[in-house]
Amino acid sequence: MSITAAELAGFTLERQHPLTRTWVDDETRLRLLTEMHEDPDVLLANSQEIAELRAERFAPGQPVESMLNYWLPSGELHAMFSMRFEGGDTTKPFVDATPMTRSPQPEDLPALKASALEIYGMHHPRYLRLWSADPELPGTEPDRRFLAAPISELRPTDVPAGLELRQATTVDHYDEAMQAYDDVDADHPHHVEEASVQDREDLQEAADEGLLFDVTVHDEWAGYAGAVVKPEDSLGLPAYVVREIILSKKHRGNGYGRHLSQLLAQSLPDPTHILIGTIHAANRGARTAALQAGRHEIGAWLQLPLG
Repeated sequence: MSITAAELAGFTLERQHPLTRTWVDDETRLRLLTEMHEDPDVLLANSQEIAELRAERFAPGQPVESMLNYWLPSGELHAMFSMRFEGGDTTKPFVDATPMTRSPQPEDLPALKASALEIYGMHHPRYLRLWSADPELPGTEPDRRFLAAPISELRPTDVPAGLELRQATTVDHYDEAMQAYDDVDADHPHHVEEASVQDREDLQEAADEGLLFDVTVHDEWAGYAGAVVKPEDSLGLPAYVVREIILSKKHRGNGYGRHLSQLLAQSLPDPTHILIGTIHAANRGARTAALQAGRHEIGAWLQLPLG
């Protein structure tokens, strides 16, 4: 059974958090969701050429068909299954089933698991990734949560003296940013699986687009804050997606975290947009800072183990 991007958009809109339905009119959101589902969801279901390229890169020797997306019935719902690899790492395979006719319930999980393994079992995927506006789904494990708010609502208040964001034109402090991540990982070993520094090229791209900022404290470099226009991570919202928020070890623990989302939001070009980003459910510090800044949890990816 085939499916169009517009049909997927309709299903996806109905599954969104009620709060977000008040931020953007349905017509605009359906248009953006249709564009989001056209590429990669529908494209990867129909392009043999792309499937061949993906098979050559990720799974040499495996059937090309195992790199296509499939829109299939699974129990009482339909879902689009897609073979993925975390960060392009062939040692971290998983199956995504974010697009579906309705939000998953506990009774749907056995059929979804069976479908994922039937289609992609030869790749030994570690888990099936689902999406829900409600992050509590018995039988699944936490992944990343989506936190967002309209930029108009993220206004800085009581900003500590000396804390500023300054537009970055280069990524001259990239090595320091890498060290900042290493320091967090050393203090919190689980952080390694929750967040990592963006590639230098990606941060430079953000700088070139005017979306990367140096965090400074009394004129001293203290970290990076940056965003990107990335429709596939925007849930059909006209949004800036948080690409980077990191503080150096020297400047952590001073209560700066909650101000960075607000300062970043007010530094971005279009004040009518939404600021959205994902934070791992286990990363309590980052989640707390985002919530204190005024961002709302509006959905989550969830993992259904396949091992």
